[in-house]
Amino acid sequence: MKEFLISILHFFGRAWWVEIVTDNPRCTYYFGPFISSQEAHAAKAGYIEDLEHESANGIKVVVKRCKPEKLTIYDDSGERFDRKRTPTFSGQLS
Repeated sequence: MKEFLISILHFFGRAWWVEIVTDNPRCTYYFGPFISSQEAHAAKAGYIEDLEHESANGIKVVVKRCKPEKLTIYDDSGERFDRKRTPTFSGQLS
C-alpha cells in the first residue's frame, strides 16, 4: 500500500526527495521518493555518508518536493558555474 501511495505522490510531483549537490565531483543526486519530509530527513544521513566514503566534497543537502527527471546529473563540462544564477533572455547569465 505504501508503494502505491508513493507512486501516486511521485506522479503528481508531490513526493519528497533528498537532493544532494556536490562540488567535487560536480553532481546533483536525487534520492527518494518519500511519503513525508520527516522520512526523507531520516534517510539523508546515510546518503551523505555514502558520498563522503566516495570522497565527495562540498556536499549540500535539501529535502524538497519535486519530480526529478534524472536521479544523477553530472556537470562534466569542466566549467565553473553558479547554480543560483539563471540565464536571461539574451543568453547571458544574470
